[in-house]
Amino acid sequence: MNPAEAALTLQTLQRYFERIGKDRILEERIDVGIISPYKGQIRLLRQLLRKDRYWRPFRSLITVNTVDGFQGQERDVIVISMVRSNAEGNIGFLNDLRRMNVAITRARMKLILIGDRSTLCRIPFYKRLLSFCEQE
Repeated sequence: MNPAEAALTLQTLQRYFERIGKDRILEERIDVGIISPYKGQIRLLRQLLRKDRYWRPFRSLITVNTVDGFQGQERDVIVISMVRSNAEGNIGFLNDLRRMNVAITRARMKLILIGDRSTLCRIPFYKRLLSFCEQE
């Protein structure tokens, strides 16, 4: 697990909620999926969501699960916590591009990717994905 990235993931989602309006999220029942390939990160994110009072009104709209747990499902907003960050560029489960395809195609309206650029961009797929995102 990556505690700093878990905190950043929820901070990023909170900024997104603030930008589009908390009332709109609730009124339109905009559902959110937070995905991570690692069960340890899932447990940590769920724990952080339970502890922070900010998330209380939104808990029924937020699902936190692994990539496999989201297969066959969609959400309006998807936030993916990639977790891996190391000098060697080891990315573990993130190397399974079929699983990552499942993760990044779950969003109906908004996809937010959280990860360590220097670790991920050692892999051509993630380098191209980042390049594509920067162009848009």
